[in-house]
Amino acid sequence: MIVATSTASGKSLGYLMPTLQAIEESRGPKGQRGATVLYLAPTKALAHDQFNKISQLGLSQLRVATHDGDSDTEARAWARDYAEYVLTNPDMLHHSLLPRHQQWSRFFKTLSFVVIDECHQYRGVFGAHVAMILRRLRRIAQAHGADPVFILASATIADPDDAATRLTGLPAIAVTEDASPRGPITIGLWEPPFTGETGENAAPSRRSATFEAADLLTDLVVSGARTLLFARSRRGVESAANHARNHLNEVDPELARAVAAYRGGYLPDERRQLESALRDGQLRGLATTNALELGIDINGLDAVVLAGFPGSRAAMWQQFGRAGRSGEAALAMLVARDDPLDTYLVNHPETLLGHPVETSVFDPGNPHVLAPHLCAAAAEIPLTTADFDVFGASTPEILSSLEEAKLLRRRPKGWFWTDPRRASDLADIRSSGGHPIQLVELSSGTVLGTIDEASAPAMVHSGATYMHQGKDYLVDALDLDDGVAFLHRDEPAYFTTSREINEIAILHTKRQRTWGPATLHFGEVEVSAQVVSYLRRKHGSGQVIGEYPLDLPTRSLQTTAVWWTIPDNTLAAAGLGDTDLPGAAHAAEHASIGILPLFATCSRWDIGGVSTANHADTGQLTVFVHDGYPGGAGFAERGFTVAEEWLTSTREAIAACQCAEGCPSCVQSPKCGNQNHPLDKSGALSLLNLLPPA
Repeated sequence: MIVATSTASGKSLGYLMPTLQAIEESRGPKGQRGATVLYLAPTKALAHDQFNKISQLGLSQLRVATHDGDSDTEARAWARDYAEYVLTNPDMLHHSLLPRHQQWSRFFKTLSFVVIDECHQYRGVFGAHVAMILRRLRRIAQAHGADPVFILASATIADPDDAATRLTGLPAIAVTEDASPRGPITIGLWEPPFTGETGENAAPSRRSATFEAADLLTDLVVSGARTLLFARSRRGVESAANHARNHLNEVDPELARAVAAYRGGYLPDERRQLESALRDGQLRGLATTNALELGIDINGLDAVVLAGFPGSRAAMWQQFGRAGRSGEAALAMLVARDDPLDTYLVNHPETLLGHPVETSVFDPGNPHVLAPHLCAAAAEIPLTTADFDVFGASTPEILSSLEEAKLLRRRPKGWFWTDPRRASDLADIRSSGGHPIQLVELSSGTVLGTIDEASAPAMVHSGATYMHQGKDYLVDALDLDDGVAFLHRDEPAYFTTSREINEIAILHTKRQRTWGPATLHFGEVEVSAQVVSYLRRKHGSGQVIGEYPLDLPTRSLQTTAVWWTIPDNTLAAAGLGDTDLPGAAHAAEHASIGILPLFATCSRWDIGGVSTANHADTGQLTVFVHDGYPGGAGFAERGFTVAEEWLTSTREAIAACQCAEGCPSCVQSPKCGNQNHPLDKSGALSLLNLLPPA
């Protein structure tokens, strides 16, 4: 069953009442553990919030525990042996509970309910991994004699019954009727003004959405409104909180101390303290990443400010829903970034507010996802042909490849894991790209936090700026082999962004169709990427003040892509000469990447692109948009499915922009590896005008 009703509509009661009743009614005469419940949250913060909520119900006999990376050995053992209601996350289920299911046998034997909260978060590659983890859970429960009921919950999910079925592999019934009371919410769309300065290629520059949102946070805190500010990045969170504190300090230092930042990478004690301070009202304003987007119960919030569209309407409504949870009137503001999608949305509010949330996109059959989970499943209990129905139609083929790789061995009783490694380590379920990199302050040796290995070359390379709790640091060195980056305190008058170059090769075309003179394709590709330099940018405007080379290794990625080609004779007939094509294709690529999140549950950072006037594999002008994850995440395939609507919206976004030569609001990209050169806005329009309207 999936409960898909609005934020603060009582979904928690919908799963707490049956699960707690089952525990109470099945407990033995001497208090022995009867029915057990497993609660899954996508973040530790949400699991801890639910733990606090359950603990306050006054059920003195209830044994409830969290089991996550912050739990010590003693707490984990108590949860395993005594807890009736265990709150955890997919990571711990994957790495701890399932591989050690024999130690958890008494818990799994009486497992009656599995609660999957905020299930819309399970999309893309992460969603595919969680779908496989849940299939492994079903298999383990069955082996221990249990047949649990799955209850899913989400306030923002399209086609809830279908999404629940794809996630769990079981038929689902959706509960969508919502009669809960809610106070009115006023929604504002805000586009920052031009600064009067110019950015790359002399394009006009708008004021940063982060600083514009921080000014709104300042005003709201001064007016007495308890406010959350959502920013897209760790740097954005730190910058917004610091900017607001500086302004508030001029008004009232007490107010400045009531504003803080909250993001991933903080140590566990820091996170718990901030969550507690927000609940009890010590904090009046908090800048956060989407770590607080989920259903943490924070009553009394008056306003939410979004520094940029969060990538999907589902995420936007989740973030807006943090305000007004006590039934009072609330304010929600979306401050547009200088970005094609944000600009399009604030100028087409009906697209933002008049449409349902996006379909949750993920592919449980992704071989890069399924293969490591088959290894993990075989390590838990040897696989048999009876498991083919559990894991999907491609299971036999992938098992054969795992045999050839000598990861599994087939014996008369099934497929066995024979490798000495821990099988669960083969699946990087959050696509973090390896082991975390520790961030160490040179002068004291203090570990400030961590960052995932895949992000490290772009974010903590030598010379990069880094902010932690309002303090600026400069990176002295990054050692990927030892997993450490060294930083020192500094206050530079700039921040840094990295530059990356990409090349792409077509491996296999799975589907294609014609659309006017163009041919649309979907298939497998190999992308080579290298961080080659970084830019120093002026605070506030983002104006480039210098570029510095880097020598970092090249990374390869096999993934999926959507691409479209147009023959030379069509281009020539449209007046697009050889000198026009590189800039036209490049500008069209940037704009289409910026607009795709309107049609797929992704952000522009989940996808990438390459364009060329004459690609080696097609012999024609080709524009690629690819997923940023091994094996694909479903975003490019969604782009192929809705290509006509997607590329028509891309053309409209470029045409509607009032700049003359192209700017960040239409064709410039913040992550372009070629410094947004060459770009030809009018050429991109001519190119896209060759495609028939959707």
